[in-house]
Amino acid sequence: MTNLALALDVMGGDYGPHVTVPAALRALQLHSFLKIFLVGDKTEIDVYLHQAEASLLSRIEIIHTDEVVSMSDRPVHALRTRKNSSMRLAIELVRDERAQACVSAGNTGALMAMAKVLLKTLPGVDRPALVSCLPAVTQKPVYLLDLGANVSCDSETLFQFAVMGSVLCETIDKKSRPKVALLNVGIEEIKGNDQVQQAAQLLQQTEQINYTGFIEGNEIYSGNVDVIVCDGFVGNITLKTSEGIAKLLVHQLKRGLTQGLFVRFLAKLIAPRIQAVLSQMNPDHYNGASLIGLRGIVVKSHGNADETAYLQAINLAVTEAQRRLPEMIKDRLESILLDINN
Repeated sequence: MTNLALALDVMGGDYGPHVTVPAALRALQLHSFLKIFLVGDKTEIDVYLHQAEASLLSRIEIIHTDEVVSMSDRPVHALRTRKNSSMRLAIELVRDERAQACVSAGNTGALMAMAKVLLKTLPGVDRPALVSCLPAVTQKPVYLLDLGANVSCDSETLFQFAVMGSVLCETIDKKSRPKVALLNVGIEEIKGNDQVQQAAQLLQQTEQINYTGFIEGNEIYSGNVDVIVCDGFVGNITLKTSEGIAKLLVHQLKRGLTQGLFVRFLAKLIAPRIQAVLSQMNPDHYNGASLIGLRGIVVKSHGNADETAYLQAINLAVTEAQRRLPEMIKDRLESILLDINN
């Protein structure tokens, strides 16, 4: 793909244009083929463009709106009433094929609702899934889905998540036959609820997916598998728990630095190593959750992302658009369904 356009919900997130516009300018410097639609309040956007190079400004188009989806808006309310919001207009640019991908740091529920209604799901996909990569001890990313788009899922939906996650890993990391596992309360075949059990049976019968069985929570960061599948209830709690543990480790490290001489000596000795491990969980390094299973590309950035983290989300959207992720998922699902029917 020689030319590519992205639509940015400039007003979304905790910091709005203060973060999103400078990140967009950095993305344009990195990708000479890129054009960016900045969707939001033109007055606020212009503040961060007045010193930008003319060569970058020529690849920017501002879509003005002063309507914003707030973080407190309920998804249904936002869908029905925020029809001129920066979030909705950015998604509509993808729907109308003026942009190949959309990035927003705004209200997650509203983003998912609008994206599903405006872009529609791919053939063979019942529900889109929210997926992101996590760090692992092997230094390889581990993809976890669903992270909260679907609180409860049946076995067929979990199966579709496994297919989509596998294709995502293949596409982004160029990994052949990534290992896929179902998150469960045990690795034994008899463990788990009916949905997980039935999803396992479906995956065992699908040669195109490299299904390796069940995985427990303590193995998520081991790097033994590439894709981990669960419903959104479990996935969201898993993600938030991981973030909480990271904060606890930082707190304990800082506490150790203020105690007795010997403890402070040990804390300072191991501090660089602990900080290196924790940095892998820094959103700046893995920011960007993809809403996959749609007919277009939507990337959700952390609401409190800084400029560097938001740039990571933009770069993820660029990669997915370049490698035509929705088409790859569609083709794989069609191939699997054809195998099943034959």
